[in-house]
Amino acid sequence: MKRVVAIVCLLTSSLLVERLHAAELSEFELSIWNDPAFKKQFIQSYIAETEIEPPITTDERDKMLKVLELISADEMDKAVSLLQKHRGEAASAVFDFTLANIHFQRDALDQAAADYEVAVKRHDKFRRAWQNLGLIRVRQNRFEDAIEPLTRVIKLGGGDAITYGLLGYCYSNVENHISAETAYRTAILFDAQTMEWKMGLARSFFKQERFADAVALTRQLIADQPERADFWLLQANAYIGMNQPLRAAENYELVDRMGQSTADSLNMLADIYVNEDLFELAVTTYIRAMKKDAMVKPDRAIRAAKVMTARGALPETRELVESIEKLHGERLEDSERKDMLKLRARIAVAEGSGEDEARVLEEIVALDPLDGEALILLGQRSGRAGDIDKAIFYFERAASIEKCEADAKIRHAQLLVQNGKYAEALPLLRSAQQIKPRDNVQDYLEQLERLNKTR
Repeated sequence: MKRVVAIVCLLTSSLLVERLHAAELSEFELSIWNDPAFKKQFIQSYIAETEIEPPITTDERDKMLKVLELISADEMDKAVSLLQKHRGEAASAVFDFTLANIHFQRDALDQAAADYEVAVKRHDKFRRAWQNLGLIRVRQNRFEDAIEPLTRVIKLGGGDAITYGLLGYCYSNVENHISAETAYRTAILFDAQTMEWKMGLARSFFKQERFADAVALTRQLIADQPERADFWLLQANAYIGMNQPLRAAENYELVDRMGQSTADSLNMLADIYVNEDLFELAVTTYIRAMKKDAMVKPDRAIRAAKVMTARGALPETRELVESIEKLHGERLEDSERKDMLKLRARIAVAEGSGEDEARVLEEIVALDPLDGEALILLGQRSGRAGDIDKAIFYFERAASIEKCEADAKIRHAQLLVQNGKYAEALPLLRSAQQIKPRDNVQDYLEQLERLNKTR
């Protein structure tokens, strides 16, 4: 019997590796499934633990011996047929468990889980079945469902680093970060070498907004494996949580020098530079991010350009806008193209280029006739140029768009006031106040009413 089980263990080891590599697993999951301790643990699940095993008769033991001989000969279909023949209400749960193990190795996870559930229903203390059921639930990303079987394994005396680590992973995914912390800490006590448990603990600190603890732990991780970019990036996020953005920027720059930066990490770095008013560095970093991965949307660079325009950084904004257009070109969506045109219009206005402003605004309206903001800007420009009728035309078009109605009517009223038409302006201001009440507009309305009475 021992010789057969040993052969089965060697066979299942190679089959397990083959099946798990064939499945589509996350990087975290692969690190677990490829871990030698996990492989050994799964293989040992074929071997009975007599103190917590379901009872098995002598006749059933002889039948199981035949099943194991078929498994050792890699005749899995015959083993499955024999197991299905012998399992039943009166039979030992070992048959259900062994059948589930074969399904698990074949990556038939739903069927394996169903058979493990039958096994634990028939024998509530069947620890090996609870353990493998928990592993399947994790593989299926059914984290809430995985918590119970993994907890049962621990209650039945099977707590080890992998079980506690996976339990921490499950708790983290269901946003129970205090329990995740406890599970990860226990996993680390059993196995202080596995970095995934320490990373999980650091993430639990981060989710609890215990940023100083996250920084301290990632500092240890970095000391052990300084080449791991994910350690540096997690620490950078913690520095941001501690309101130390320039410390985070150092980490992002270091990751870039290591050759492990991504478009996302570079965008994060550029965002920090914008917030710190380091606009030249921000622009060059956004450009590096766009060159790193041309398929990443330029929305963050566009948003930054809007901020820089508002802060008067016109040369930097122009450089960024031109780079976005050069690197993304035809891939820009209509909304993004419209944003770019608006940025160009703002630059033109700031630089006193009225003709460019009008051309860009007209392009925006041609692209989207319902862009109320562009219509209002066109109305204001026409008013400054003395074309009152055209200005009113644009304001009335903008007022027909619900989200711009109040602003359009206020601009229209201001134009009328500038031309001495107080009585005509008052109804527009009153209507704007009914739509969107504002204190400054109310003050303006009351002043205009008093002025109109004196005429």
